[in-house]
Amino acid sequence: MSLRRQLAQLLVLRASGYALDGQRRYPRWELSNNELQRGLAEGVGGVILLGGSAADLALRCRQLQRWAQGPLLLCADVEEGVGQRFDGASWLPPPLGLAKLWKRDPTQAEELVTAYGRCTALEARSLGLNWVLGPVCDVNNNPANPVINVRAWGDTAEAASALSCCFLVGLQREGVLGCAKHFPGHGDTASDSHLELPLIPHDLERLQRIELPPFEAAIAAGAASVMTAHLLLPALDAERPATLSKAVLTDLLRQQLGFNGLVVTDALVMEAIADRYGPGEAAALAFDAGADLILMPADAAAALDALEEGFSSGRWPIERLEQSLQRREQALVQSQTGPAEPAMAIEQLAALQSQHRNLQQQLLTASFEHRGGPLASGGGVNLIRLDNSLQCPALPLNAPALIRPQAAGWRTWRIDDQSPPWNLPEEKVLLQLFVRGNPFRAGKNSNENWPEQVQQLIQQERLAGLVVYGSPYLWHELQALLPADLPAAYSPGQMPAAQAMALAQLGLVGHAHEGGFTD
Repeated sequence: MSLRRQLAQLLVLRASGYALDGQRRYPRWELSNNELQRGLAEGVGGVILLGGSAADLALRCRQLQRWAQGPLLLCADVEEGVGQRFDGASWLPPPLGLAKLWKRDPTQAEELVTAYGRCTALEARSLGLNWVLGPVCDVNNNPANPVINVRAWGDTAEAASALSCCFLVGLQREGVLGCAKHFPGHGDTASDSHLELPLIPHDLERLQRIELPPFEAAIAAGAASVMTAHLLLPALDAERPATLSKAVLTDLLRQQLGFNGLVVTDALVMEAIADRYGPGEAAALAFDAGADLILMPADAAAALDALEEGFSSGRWPIERLEQSLQRREQALVQSQTGPAEPAMAIEQLAALQSQHRNLQQQLLTASFEHRGGPLASGGGVNLIRLDNSLQCPALPLNAPALIRPQAAGWRTWRIDDQSPPWNLPEEKVLLQLFVRGNPFRAGKNSNENWPEQVQQLIQQERLAGLVVYGSPYLWHELQALLPADLPAAYSPGQMPAAQAMALAQLGLVGHAHEGGFTD
């Protein structure tokens, strides 16, 4: 095998979960089918998938494997169950929703989270994925964190360590590789590495006390891979982000923490890296730092050129490549593949979902909060706040958040960050806030002063009820302002099943046109 073909095995490229080029949602990052076929024929060893239904994913995974020259690492960011990204599979509440239960009843929480990992693995494997880019091991101790937030398993090192390990164990026992991320810890930042390079000013003592314990626990639990963070940590390396730092990936992760599995970069197209380094330079620096796999290089050919030049010039000994290839091979041996045909995959998924429906309800119930009684009759405005009205998988046309208030006489009014200043008519308001930390937002939501808006509606005696889906931080802030008898509910989940549970508590029950979402 040529040097270039061996190096190609270290690349993980992004593809749409849909089969046709015209269906790609993000053509900037998702390669065309011609590009994918060419790359896989040249030896590319991994693909990250996003978009499409579960059926699309099953078809796509088999298609990619047919195009490849050898076994592929097929992965996805399905931190909240496969249904988070691929419609039709199980969509589970965000991890942070279980942290509060863990403080109250650690045994129950750990059992549920282990089942959470198992559910994710079984459904991922049935559709053709053999690698899940989770758990998030970051400690989300910064409520303003825009990129981690509810994705973390805890806001303390203890909770994050315990629950991320439970997820990892449940996942890997079923033959799907896990990935502890984002090393050495992305929880205490108020900036988004998709858009800029966050600075973490903490000293090594603080990192060892807060940020590192969940990764140490994951390594001890047998994590197959660790993903790097695009962060600048002057206490470890004042010049280069962690992804490109030998002090972080080799000295700390490999030598001090003793991790021997796969090290994968976070996506190199993210602006924290791409704004500062060329695609070839970034790939070479990441490999030099200790990474094995290069995820989503901005230019795959340039990345391969730089890696090939590094070996040809004697920058690295060939043994360094052999180490990374051996780690990749060991990971493939640990993983299991799903059914050979898409039709069989969908049948298997349907059987799994009937088993996992009860788990979803248990997780939703365990993370659910409510207060007050049912909504008063009479109707008014059902004000729904979204990040983006055009791309909101939580709100299909038959979503409970839309259908149930409408059936009770409430007129729906949607707003997002593109909406003009809104002035509601003098009516009662049922306020439903879909708010969670979101990448790529660049602080667009920071000017939304919901405590002030809620206080104003209360003073005007116009707030009929409140539901917060997503951020526990916003819920805790608003809950303190509410009259004791005002109907209100919170769920970390935003999916229709979470809406059904919350609105049932407010007295809005389901009906035949809702699409089967039960209370």
